[in-house]
Amino acid sequence: MRLHGKVSVITGAGSGIGRAAALLFAREGAKVVAADVRRETAEETTRMIRDGGGQALAVHVDVSDAQSVRRMFQEVMAAHGRLDVLVNNAGYGFAATVEDTDEAEWDRLMAVNLRGVFLGCKYAVPLMRQGGGGVIVNTASTVATVGIESRAAYCASKGGVAALTRAMALDHVRDGIRVNCVAPGTIETPYFTEIFAKSPNPGPLRKSLEDRQAMGRLGRPEEVAYAMLYLASEESAFCTGSMLVVDGGWTAR
Repeated sequence: MRLHGKVSVITGAGSGIGRAAALLFAREGAKVVAADVRRETAEETTRMIRDGGGQALAVHVDVSDAQSVRRMFQEVMAAHGRLDVLVNNAGYGFAATVEDTDEAEWDRLMAVNLRGVFLGCKYAVPLMRQGGGGVIVNTASTVATVGIESRAAYCASKGGVAALTRAMALDHVRDGIRVNCVAPGTIETPYFTEIFAKSPNPGPLRKSLEDRQAMGRLGRPEEVAYAMLYLASEESAFCTGSMLVVDGGWTAR
């Protein structure tokens, strides 16, 4: 029960890493707020948590919209009166070089992947300070430290998340707020399942992604969730401004 009684907001909790984190945090005693732009998937996550005996609240949020983010935290405070943990996990990617990236697509991705983290933190910090402190865990990526082909916007957004994490850690250490991030490698989420399904040659595509990890396989959402749990819990009390890499050895090469 490493998060016993901790009010924990997780964005992108309707699937993939976010859902895995929501289920794990609930098992560890957290009062989970499962937030997602797709209300139905957030509600499905909360049903799974409640079926397992946990506490959960589903909230609709568009992390790129300030009014929506403020409304999310208003619901959290109305339900629980405090905020202890925020996991800024919502995000997505698309394949393109800078030259091939449409300007509107660039702006939309940045709005979700980077502005979404900024807005979540902006409106969470005062609530955490009011409650005596808290923990923020951001989802960056291994591409915050290494480049990959045809993912220019995604790489830029995740590099921004890592830099923002470090800056916030210093800004709010005296508020009792720790800010860290996880950097997943290639994780088998519904996003990649959809990519495989659309590919005319899914076998070779999957093999190329598996080979990128030194362990020769894709990661599992639960493996990233455990890293998030460590950063959210008091076990990581001396960690702030850190990036915890969960990439099967990809960046060790």
